[in-house]
Amino acid sequence: MRASLLVVAKAPVPGAAKTRLTPPATPGQAAEIAAAALLDTLDAVLRTPGVRPVVALAGDLSAACRRAELRAALRRCLVLPQRGADFAERLANAHADTARRHGLPVLQIGMDTPQVTPELLDSSVGALAEHDAVLGPAEDGGWWALGLRDATRARALRDVPMSRNDTGVRTASALRDKGIGMLPTLSDVDTIDDALAVAGNLPGTRFAEAVREAAR
Repeated sequence: MRASLLVVAKAPVPGAAKTRLTPPATPGQAAEIAAAALLDTLDAVLRTPGVRPVVALAGDLSAACRRAELRAALRRCLVLPQRGADFAERLANAHADTARRHGLPVLQIGMDTPQVTPELLDSSVGALAEHDAVLGPAEDGGWWALGLRDATRARALRDVPMSRNDTGVRTASALRDKGIGMLPTLSDVDTIDDALAVAGNLPGTRFAEAVREAAR
């Protein structure tokens, strides 16, 4: 195995998931979009060769949309609880917990980029053979992927403000690695405009169908 492929995810519960999509989406529609995004992401992860799939999960899956489908997919992954006082601390702990279980480099993604493919994830994991760290920028200034050969370096995230237009730059700086490998830039899904743009390039997917239902 080359790496652990870690998905940091939140149970898609109405009223708690993808709240920035409301309005125009209802809380239930926003949660359906979140569930679809997570399921499509897990499909890509589970089809990526040479990795151990891990999900660091927060929230109550029993109250989530598409919980039966999600439970079926999660049975094929190591599922760990998120722990920490804020998002940055939960990210750092998820890297550490994953590395502790598998002893492998860790490539971490979220559930906001359902357009990821096994090919993209495979090449991103491959980049860790050439770099101590890799970072996938997001168009909004954040990042969609972080890979580290040494997961303890994720502790640097605790000093990085999250969900800002300079989070990506600050993350790269916090890693203190001028040789960091840069992955392709993707658009993550925060707003309904983001969702529509990403869905337009993903015909036939769960995500595109969920967005289409919300946009009716």
